[in-house]
Amino acid sequence: MSASLLPRKLCVALAAACGLLATAAAGAAEPAFVIPPPALDQPAAAAPQKAVVAGGCFWGVQAVFQHVKGVTSAVSGYAGGQAGTANYDTVSGGRSGHAEAVEITYDPAQVSYGQLLQVYFSVAHDPTQLNRQGPDTGPQYRSAVFPSDDSQRKVAEAYIAQLNQAGVYPKALATTIEPLKAFYPAEDYHQDYLVRHPYSMYIMVNDVPKVENLAKTFPARYRDKPVLVKPTS
Repeated sequence: MSASLLPRKLCVALAAACGLLATAAAGAAEPAFVIPPPALDQPAAAAPQKAVVAGGCFWGVQAVFQHVKGVTSAVSGYAGGQAGTANYDTVSGGRSGHAEAVEITYDPAQVSYGQLLQVYFSVAHDPTQLNRQGPDTGPQYRSAVFPSDDSQRKVAEAYIAQLNQAGVYPKALATTIEPLKAFYPAEDYHQDYLVRHPYSMYIMVNDVPKVENLAKTFPARYRDKPVLVKPTS
């Protein structure tokens, strides 16, 4: 039995035993969207690059990108607000301006910025939802891309327009493109959350399916062993 499928099966069993199956099904992660690759992308480069995206709770988004080949780091954190409000208690109130975001460091010789966006728009979240993802609601859970330079901005803008024209989504994307003022890493207990809490009901229902969708939808880009912020011994 695949280790990646075990939590999903346990989720069903535990939910049934606890009488929570209906609730779990209602809050389950959305299915993957099969989308075309970006027509406009950045060229390969020698130096490591960074990308910052937001798409709901950062636990699941981080977990997805930790399994993408070419990604050397995926850190949960906050983007869009000020340094003084970059903490979980304040951000959870929905008035900080921050979104729960993930900073991805990657090798552009192995995976491009556009390919990361393809994963982001396909399996990491549902980009058609406005200020929510699954059971989580509020602007802190918005779909947003935070380009680090003009080149990333152009790729993101072109890809959003391309996907809206492709007709693969039930409605227009709600994703915003916002200036990257700064990225603030989240508290230590948020890092590698799926790996540390694989049997959390929230993780099993909402986030494990995203990693499974990555493996099924992008098998050539998937790696079984995630790259962790705090590697286990």
